[in-house]
Amino acid sequence: MAAPMSNVDEIRNRVILGEFGVRNVHTTDYPGNYPGYDDTWNFQKFKKNFRIDIVQMDENTMEFDMVGIDASIANAFRRILLAEIPTMAVEKVFIYNNTSIIQDEILAHRLGLIPIKADPRLFEYRNAGDEEGTEIDTIQLQLKVKCTMNPRAAKDSADPRELYLNHMVYSKDMKWMPIGNQADVFAEAGIGPVYGDILLAQLRPGQELDIVMHCVKGVGKDHAKFSPVATASYRLLPEITLLQPVEGEKAERLKRCFTPGVIEVENKDGKQVARVANSRQDTCSREVLRHDDLKDLVKLGRVRDHFIFSVESTGILPPDVLVSEAINVLLAKCQRFINELDSTDME
Repeated sequence: MAAPMSNVDEIRNRVILGEFGVRNVHTTDYPGNYPGYDDTWNFQKFKKNFRIDIVQMDENTMEFDMVGIDASIANAFRRILLAEIPTMAVEKVFIYNNTSIIQDEILAHRLGLIPIKADPRLFEYRNAGDEEGTEIDTIQLQLKVKCTMNPRAAKDSADPRELYLNHMVYSKDMKWMPIGNQADVFAEAGIGPVYGDILLAQLRPGQELDIVMHCVKGVGKDHAKFSPVATASYRLLPEITLLQPVEGEKAERLKRCFTPGVIEVENKDGKQVARVANSRQDTCSREVLRHDDLKDLVKLGRVRDHFIFSVESTGILPPDVLVSEAINVLLAKCQRFINELDSTDME
């Protein structure tokens, strides 16, 4: 039996959070689902409704809204950010000397996960089977540290920071060794680890590390070390509707059921009245549904086509550049698919 037309918009556009389940989670936006409702996809309509709003952005984090798209497209952006935007990372580790207590394999793994500050768009992918690498596809780093006693340390000191020199090996000790003309081409790039305070190993007098690393271009679906983001996630925009006025003590309890800032209590004509201040901050915990006298006063939902994205870069590229690159990757995928269709038609 078809749903009444008055409920069509809610079923299509809202996910409803109930006491014992979540409703309207299935896709219903296909032609003929509801009699008399035109749900055919229209490019002009999509272009009119689609938008991206940047809410907050700094050096390494970005929050933006992507409105007017299907969950499959939103998830495509998330997966591309995680796995298909290339970066530079340590691929080969040549250990000439390692007398620390850390095994070669563990140390190599730690080095591989260090984010390398280098614009991957300026490099090419390394050819399979190429052992040496060239200036256009390889960055060479060196880690050469030896721990010694500190002759100026106090005789009664027990602090390793005073007793030893170079006993803590950090990522800042990884030095760039230019290949070919890289010293001229990337003179201003400041190639090296993004963060210099990542602890790699601890040494004691007589122990040393002598390592050369080759960084190559790759993507996260090959190895997580190439992923340019620490996290990339999205959630649907929460929507909270008060079905009737909530006053007095109920208003205060209603406020405590939500994340701070979602519900505010204001004085109106001498009464304390609850109002929805900012539903965006809600975590959708559904705590209010545990209260018998409050659960019928509130309607909890999420807007189906309004996605709140959070992107945190590892520092290799700014988050706005990562989002732009993700869009370019998706465009390339679409173009490749269209080309395949055209070639099939030709045959």
